[in-house]
Amino acid sequence: MVIGWGVSGPFSDFSPTWQLFINTGTTIVAFLMVFLIQKAQNKGSPAIQLKLNELVASSKNSSNRLVDIENMTEEEMIVVQKYYRSLSELSAHYESPQTSHSIEGAQENHQDKTRLQKE
Repeated sequence: MVIGWGVSGPFSDFSPTWQLFINTGTTIVAFLMVFLIQKAQNKGSPAIQLKLNELVASSKNSSNRLVDIENMTEEEMIVVQKYYRSLSELSAHYESPQTSHSIEGAQENHQDKTRLQKE
């Protein structure tokens, strides 16, 4: 279609109508491609989410709090984000990142370590 448009340019003296034809055509094609891409991405998103849920649910060391996170409100996600930020800060004191898997466990380990250092 583009080659036909380019070849027809000299025959129409490159008129504004000639330019409008290709501009309109490319705009419509681009608009339709956006919908096709979004549909493909939306189809893959639930599958990826289900696979991630399976990984979280099947790991004995992970928190099951995240299995259904996609259905949380934005405010609930902010609370979970703060939770993991606190967990990260508490676990930064340990050599292994697998030392604890919850804030409660990290707080207990941190308190034990602090108590031992004082003694």
